[in-house]
Amino acid sequence: MMPMVELKEVTQVYVTDREATLAVDSFSMRAASGEFVSLVGPSGCGKTTILSIIAGLIRPTSGEVTVNGVSVRGPSPQVGYMLQQDYLFPWRTIWQNACIGLELTGGLTPHKRDYTLHLLEEMGLADTMKLYPHQLSGGMRQRVALVRTLATDPDILLLDEPFSALDYQTKLQLEDLIVAAMQQHRKTAILVTHDLSEAIAVGDRVIVLERNPGRFRKAFDIPQHIRDTQPLYAREQEGFNQLFRDVWKELETSEEKG
Repeated sequence: MMPMVELKEVTQVYVTDREATLAVDSFSMRAASGEFVSLVGPSGCGKTTILSIIAGLIRPTSGEVTVNGVSVRGPSPQVGYMLQQDYLFPWRTIWQNACIGLELTGGLTPHKRDYTLHLLEEMGLADTMKLYPHQLSGGMRQRVALVRTLATDPDILLLDEPFSALDYQTKLQLEDLIVAAMQQHRKTAILVTHDLSEAIAVGDRVIVLERNPGRFRKAFDIPQHIRDTQPLYAREQEGFNQLFRDVWKELETSEEKG
């Protein structure tokens, strides 16, 4: 079966007037349709660069990136990108913020308006549509950002540490919400996170990268019984703590190498 996302021997070099920096070196990975993949690794190992390459925001120095079998040449509505900050426009209402992606792509049809309204209701935001971002908590704002991303109906959702600025309780709630949304809407997701517990709890697979430059080091398949459990309760499942230690050891070894 054709993977939804595939990177083949991707290398990224950043060049300035003074130096050339190898950020990612010969990195390869696949993500199947509907799969949730977590990327972890030391700071500066190129995790965000990899997401930007998949999103078409950066052209790799070498290698190939495909989405649904088609080479990535630039940004595409097939790929949604959710960041740590929500980047909601303060002068627009929640409803207007949720619809902005559709407005920019000319896709704000009656059907899409209904779909966006459904997403807001699904995320518990139906009563906030006339409010402005400053009137919502950080967790609620991230829910709006998720709705804005899903409203354009991308096949792939890229998540760059979307929970890191939130308090722990809100973070756990959003983990559950996003995993449920990805499963219900049958999306492929790739998450970058420094939280190993989160990477295991939400993912179907965890990929560990090496430090400087980012290279594929090892992949861990999450056991089915953990994958089938909500992230909040996945942490209590048999084998979770051992898997956490295994990933931690691999990451620690990677950092020592750097």
